[in-house]
Amino acid sequence: MLPLVLASASPARLTTLRSAGVEPEVLVSGVDEDAVLAFHQQRYGPLDPTDVALTLARAKCEDVVTRHDPAALVLGCDSVLELDGQVYGKPGTSQVAIERWQVMRGRSGILHTGHWLVDNRDEEDGGSSATFGACSSTVVHFADLSDAEIAAYVATGEPMQVAGAFTVDGLGGPYVTGIEGDHHGVVGLSLPLLRELLGQLAIDWHDLRD
Repeated sequence: MLPLVLASASPARLTTLRSAGVEPEVLVSGVDEDAVLAFHQQRYGPLDPTDVALTLARAKCEDVVTRHDPAALVLGCDSVLELDGQVYGKPGTSQVAIERWQVMRGRSGILHTGHWLVDNRDEEDGGSSATFGACSSTVVHFADLSDAEIAAYVATGEPMQVAGAFTVDGLGGPYVTGIEGDHHGVVGLSLPLLRELLGQLAIDWHDLRD
C-alpha cells in the first residue's frame, strides 16, 4: 500500500476515501485562504471559479509538504460553488447561509472541487517530486425551499461548515434534487479524478487500497 496524506480537515473527504478502501494519514494545513486568494488575484488578476478551487487546493497541499515533509503522496482539495458567475465558499455565519439559500433555492449551480497532488515519496521508493492538479465540476440542482425550511436547515449548523452552504451526503441531501456529474466531487473528493491523477504517475488505484 502506497502512503497517502490527505491535506484536509474535511470528515466527508476522509469518509469518501475510507469507503473506497483507502486509509490516508490526515495532516491539516494552516493556510489562510483569504490571504492566498488575495495574493494570487493581485499577481495574476481575477481568478475564475475553477482557478479558485485549484489555487486553494494547491496551497493546502504544498503547505503540508513544506511544514511536515511526509514521504508520501500528498493530496489537497478545496471546493467552491459557482452561481451567476460568483464564487461561494463556506458562509461562515447563519445570516450569510440564509441569504445564500434564498438565492440558491429552485436554481442550479456548479460545484467545483480542486485536487492537487504532490509526489513527495523518497526517490528510492519511486518518488518523482511531481506536483500537479485538476478540477472536478458538477452541476447541482437545488430544491425550491421555503423560508421555514431554510431556517430549519441553517439552524442545524451544517451549512456554515461546507462550501456552498449545502451537503449532498448529509442533512442537506433532501434539498438537492439532482446532480449532473460526479457525486463524489460534490461530496468534496472525486475518486475518478484522483484515479486519473494517480495514473499520470503510473500508479494504479488498487495500490492505495488496504
